[in-house]
Amino acid sequence: MSEYVAEHVQDGPGVRTPNGVLRGALKDGVASFLGIPYAQAPVGALRFRAPEPAEPWEGTREATAFGATAPKRPYAPPLDALLPDPQVAGDDCLNLNVWTPWPAAGPGDGGRAVMVWIHGGSLIHGSSAVPVYDGTAFARDGVVLVSVNYRLGVEGFGVFPDAPANLGLRDQIAALTWVRENIAAFGGDPDRVTVFGESAGAISIAALLASPLAKGLFRRAVIQSGAPSARSIDVARRTTEAIAARLKVPATAEAFAGVDPERLLAAQTAVTGKGNPVLSGQTFHIAVDGDVLPDHPGDLLADGASADVELLMGTNTDEYRLWFVPGGHTERVGSLAQRFLLRKGRIPPRVAKVYREGRPQEKPGEVLGVLAADKLLRIPQNMLADYRLAGRTAATYLYEFGWPSPVLGLRACHALELGFVFDTLDLPETRALTGPDAPQALATAMHAAWVAFAKTGDPGWRPWDPARPVMTFGPGVPSLVEAPREAERRAWEI
Repeated sequence: MSEYVAEHVQDGPGVRTPNGVLRGALKDGVASFLGIPYAQAPVGALRFRAPEPAEPWEGTREATAFGATAPKRPYAPPLDALLPDPQVAGDDCLNLNVWTPWPAAGPGDGGRAVMVWIHGGSLIHGSSAVPVYDGTAFARDGVVLVSVNYRLGVEGFGVFPDAPANLGLRDQIAALTWVRENIAAFGGDPDRVTVFGESAGAISIAALLASPLAKGLFRRAVIQSGAPSARSIDVARRTTEAIAARLKVPATAEAFAGVDPERLLAAQTAVTGKGNPVLSGQTFHIAVDGDVLPDHPGDLLADGASADVELLMGTNTDEYRLWFVPGGHTERVGSLAQRFLLRKGRIPPRVAKVYREGRPQEKPGEVLGVLAADKLLRIPQNMLADYRLAGRTAATYLYEFGWPSPVLGLRACHALELGFVFDTLDLPETRALTGPDAPQALATAMHAAWVAFAKTGDPGWRPWDPARPVMTFGPGVPSLVEAPREAERRAWEI
């Protein structure tokens, strides 16, 4: 276990861990420790291998700048302007950051609630260095905030016959293990850890909830715009095989380890660049590998996995618009294309009929987007909440984020809630998506709900019950709505 050191080390806040002393930065009562290695650099003999514990260092390690980000390419235009995704060079990408109130709570104080953030990005983008994810507001409000980097793309989610699958998930588990062993030194309580994430980060958390390897590493979980999702090992392997074919090498870890990283990224981008999370396309998936995931996470959770973990989850009203509006799909998709894509997505005609009749003023592309997002996110979340209710598990809470951004007509699109949850509306990187006039009162309320959930397990509204209550964060005062869009939800059950 780490040793608590609430003192200054070389003019900065200091913490002594088993691997050595860290020196962070202090501002307005919040100490930040950035770029802390939780595992060894995944290069050389460790490339395409499960994470190995970080090695000790001599003297005091500076922890005042973000560590290296995982190998990745920027978002393609125009998403690159809406979703800033900084890159930090270096091999030591398996690192994390900690923000904590300072002086930190000592061992005799019991420790503060801890939140561990797992970023999204379709398993190929993102990092903990994204400015929107700054943990200062959480620390300001008495929570120790940890944000994590993990391997992305083929380095993290490639499927090979000669390497473990789900390396990115294994990285996340290694980071959570580090938190359990070290967070007390930063004033955190290792028995009050909440893991939270958005999009691919939320899908990762659903997998962690189902994984026997993550059992006991966290007490609560928040799933933002994600749902249990995984593919069989054979299906998940197809993206790796497509990249191998483009590179003209065998689809093995040994062969990929010999490919220049930039050439590998170029091939990966060529294979995955035309898809999106709503309309699909070639992409990476979490795999049912028999180890990290013995079965599909949805089935494991329905059968009672993590029944003792309190769960908060929700979606944004207009998830699909982040991809459909900049990509022009809302305008280009007509009735004929809509019917083709609905058939391709295996959406039953009776379900599509209910959505079309309930949205007579919306364009075919908009109806298609809502249907696809509901199939991927809202309906699976509702089903999981129902399974947990029937199984008499720990409490489950649902929310919907509905404040409409004026930027490009994106409305309440995917990822828009992030600046509200982190209370970072004042950052230019957040305003790229929200515009300059996002309501601070809504951010204050949403951020406070996440803090309350981490501290107590109760975000401030009624848990899921037969009346199906959903807290809506939209224009005006947040309000609890029972059974929203019930006719559309019921259409999926027929």
